[in-house]
Amino acid sequence: MTPDERARVLRAEIARHDHRYYALDDPSITDADYDRLFRELQAIEAEHPELVTPDSPTRRVGGKPLAQFAQVRHDVPMLSIQTETDTGPSGAEQFDARVRRDLELSEGDAPIEYSAELKFDGLAVSLRYENGVFVRGATRGDGLTGEDVTRNLATVRGIPLRLAGDAPPVLEVRGEAYMRRDDLARYNERARSRGEKPLVNPRNGVAGSIRQLDSAIAANRPIRFFAYALGVVEAWTPPATHGELLAALAAFGLPVCEHRAIARGWRDLAAFHDRMGERRASIPFDFDGVVYKVNSLALQERLGFRSREPRWAVAHKYPAEEARTVVVAIDVQIGRTGALTPVTKLRPVFVGGVNVTNATLHNEDEVRRRDVRVDDTVIVRRAGDVIPEVVSVVLDARPMKPSARGLPAREPLHPPFALPETCPQCGSRVVREEGGAIARCSGGLVCPAQVKGALLHFAGRRAMDIEGLGDRRVEQLISSGQVKTPADLYALTVPALAALDRLGEKSAENLVAAIAKSKDTTLARFIFALGIRNVGETTASDLARHFGRFDALMAVDAAALEAVPDVGSVVASSIVDFFAEAHNRKVIERLLEAGVRWPESEGRADAPPGPLAGKALVITGTLPSFSRDQLKALIEAAGGKVCGSVSKKTDYVVAGAEAGTKLEKARELELEVIDEARLLRIIETREGGKS
Repeated sequence: MTPDERARVLRAEIARHDHRYYALDDPSITDADYDRLFRELQAIEAEHPELVTPDSPTRRVGGKPLAQFAQVRHDVPMLSIQTETDTGPSGAEQFDARVRRDLELSEGDAPIEYSAELKFDGLAVSLRYENGVFVRGATRGDGLTGEDVTRNLATVRGIPLRLAGDAPPVLEVRGEAYMRRDDLARYNERARSRGEKPLVNPRNGVAGSIRQLDSAIAANRPIRFFAYALGVVEAWTPPATHGELLAALAAFGLPVCEHRAIARGWRDLAAFHDRMGERRASIPFDFDGVVYKVNSLALQERLGFRSREPRWAVAHKYPAEEARTVVVAIDVQIGRTGALTPVTKLRPVFVGGVNVTNATLHNEDEVRRRDVRVDDTVIVRRAGDVIPEVVSVVLDARPMKPSARGLPAREPLHPPFALPETCPQCGSRVVREEGGAIARCSGGLVCPAQVKGALLHFAGRRAMDIEGLGDRRVEQLISSGQVKTPADLYALTVPALAALDRLGEKSAENLVAAIAKSKDTTLARFIFALGIRNVGETTASDLARHFGRFDALMAVDAAALEAVPDVGSVVASSIVDFFAEAHNRKVIERLLEAGVRWPESEGRADAPPGPLAGKALVITGTLPSFSRDQLKALIEAAGGKVCGSVSKKTDYVVAGAEAGTKLEKARELELEVIDEARLLRIIETREGGKS
């Protein structure tokens, strides 16, 4: 047998043993025999480097450390799943009721079929296979952009480097990297014997391992993987149900958790939740709940999404662990959206596998309702086994002021907690929306705590569209002190930018040019770019059309704002509070002085209505000439409004190739369906449509 033939045999045999061990939990050879096969393959490839293949298991040992991770844009966003906070059987019942309501089912209709599986406590990752070969791995990140951790995931033996069977040209698999508790215990025992720091718990261990710049470290840690969903797929038609999809992934050689079931109706779901809860201690890896998914992929598509969460899935958690400790102090943190969150500083306590020193109190109302004070003894739990929170106060242990003449103490030693009236970070006013529980800093353009989010939003594609101003670059500009508000962007120079690490003169020139180009914008984009609370793209467009001039918008009161279609009291208050803050107005003044401008005629209140004025449109399918964003901009410029779902109020459904359930819904409702060419005729010729 030639070295090439022997290498092929060894690669196939090692892959088969990896699958039996990590996917089937059924090893067929000893560790010593496995190591012998692996060393033989290493020796052949060392002597014949030309025989090394992309799917060789020898790639799993790690390589030269990286300087940093590259960013990966997810073609299909890795969305989060809504959490059902009711941990009892009624949590399953409520989810089923929502699904049935969204599908417009009556009590007499048959139960919905669901797929039930575990909610793993690890790190969500994405694996991309091209022609069956693993080519890229990425973290979830913010759901839209993650980090390229290909080299680290390639060291995970449970992840096949080549798929079994007839794999499609492109198959992106989503799943969870995790650690078993017994694997972690063995790893920590070896680490302690070497004088190394042990890993705290499986979740932290896997997250820290996957994000190591040195893949050799990841290779030495006991990381495993479970597949549970798809991303991008080319030239392959998935099965009709989620349960069959998991079986198909397993047939490709991907590890799929055996603890899953097909359920009919909420009672079956609740029974699965109870059954897995009873087995939680005996199952060798951590999970903090179960996930319910509508089994039919066609029904999933019909149900669609709510914001960034699918309507067809929910995570049904288990009750969290609790412990008792003492409040050392109560601080106030400012989030990236300006929300003020009271945070308790605690005497360290071990809860749910980690040392907890801080716990959230959510908002001022919660602090007052629970009456948490400094030096109180409190019950702390890890909500969802992740975020520590204060559950209650042990009032009998509250310290009291000493009383005169030996009488019993009646007054607590510390006063009730109250949020500050001004932001601790920037001094701007703290405001609360009418009927809302969250207090926020109104200095959205100047607050240091909000500056990163404000800059990224301001530079976003749908706002000022500054190419090259991404997450890492914004971090550099903030840390270097060059940018504190969006207005500072327009004062940046090539020499100052070129001095930043890993930027260089050419990139600096490109960024300065992109910033200068952004000065020519539209009024709607500028309003949206300011990041006013509750003002999205559609509202920004409505405001631009209604008021016509930016100075007019800044001057109006809440009553005038509520006259704008779809602007209610909450949105109006957000706008008034934003412009009432002198710091924000100063930044806006600097932006205009820097030359940010838009066509004077844009949005004039006396301008004739557009050809789509008052019309509601839905876009579905792939259009021949325009992206959805481009078509949406055309529709809004013509006075129309783009909606996400089809209803009786929809005037036109613009359908392209491979239109799905939205087109079916439009036909059911006998709505007018048009193509891209017809839409352009309506816009260009003011052709009359449905009124």
